[in-house]
Amino acid sequence: MKKELYLVISGPSGVGKDTVASRLGGWISVSATTRPMRPGDEEGVTYFFHTREEFENMIAEGELLEYATYGGNYYGTPKTPAKEHAEKGDLVIFVIEVAGAAQVKKQFPEAVRIFLAPPSWEVLRERLEGRGTDSQEKIEERLMIARKEMEIGEREYEYVVVNDDLDTTIETIKNIIEKEKGR
Repeated sequence: MKKELYLVISGPSGVGKDTVASRLGGWISVSATTRPMRPGDEEGVTYFFHTREEFENMIAEGELLEYATYGGNYYGTPKTPAKEHAEKGDLVIFVIEVAGAAQVKKQFPEAVRIFLAPPSWEVLRERLEGRGTDSQEKIEERLMIARKEMEIGEREYEYVVVNDDLDTTIETIKNIIEKEKGR
């Protein structure tokens, strides 16, 4: 029987969490959010987009595995699909921020948390500015949040991986997954 494995990937905005997760070969949980859609976003693929009222109803009904606010918007993980995939033996990947990761760890103590770190603050700033989706004020807010997230990641996560070279990062995380499956 295949061992269930919950993998949590967190890190600052712009560090490459979604890119890394998409190359690991597991089932990536699709989060719900109240943030506005950006160009290229797809409902049910990028996120499940909800109004604030709809999201608060989901919270009240206990439909979320975890949820938090980030940058003034709600983000959360619908419970049912994650449990269904885990029961089938899939590698379940959560791409979530640090507060959500702590909630997942409480519900699934066996969850493995990997914190993706940028190679430097300068690179992180360049990545955020290169997106072209945020104002300079929003970028500064994201960098301030990133500093707090880095402190938590370094202190509380089982692994910290610097995302300097994508192929090396993927290989490092695949090795972590194999190690954890063997425990």
